[in-house]
Amino acid sequence: MNYRLPKSERLHADKLIKELFNEGSSFFLYPFKVQFFVKKDQGSGTSQVLFSVSKKKIKKAVGRNFVKRRIREAYRLNKALIPPTAPAMSIGLIYVSSDLMEFSDIQTKITLVLKKLASIVSENQKQHEIEQD
Repeated sequence: MNYRLPKSERLHADKLIKELFNEGSSFFLYPFKVQFFVKKDQGSGTSQVLFSVSKKKIKKAVGRNFVKRRIREAYRLNKALIPPTAPAMSIGLIYVSSDLMEFSDIQTKITLVLKKLASIVSENQKQHEIEQD
């Protein structure tokens, strides 16, 4: 398993970020709001992910960076929960809690988020295959 999180797997292009928030779907699993957008033009590929912590919820930059570091680490260790056959997609993980959570709590929530995301994407793939037949 590749536990790296290179720049190619991070969402940083303005065009793709706008596409994610304008055309993507979302669900809420406390303390995360998850935005995702399945890229239709590409087959299966790597997902790009964006991590965000609200300045309104956590005032100090030190706290925001601390939470983002924990989220990044939890995602990096558990990104294998998204199957390699899944289509390429953009994912936005938005932290909405106002308190700093422990790494173990964040990691369990990230695993739940990734499992739910994988199930949603696999359902969409099955529906798309049925429509093509």
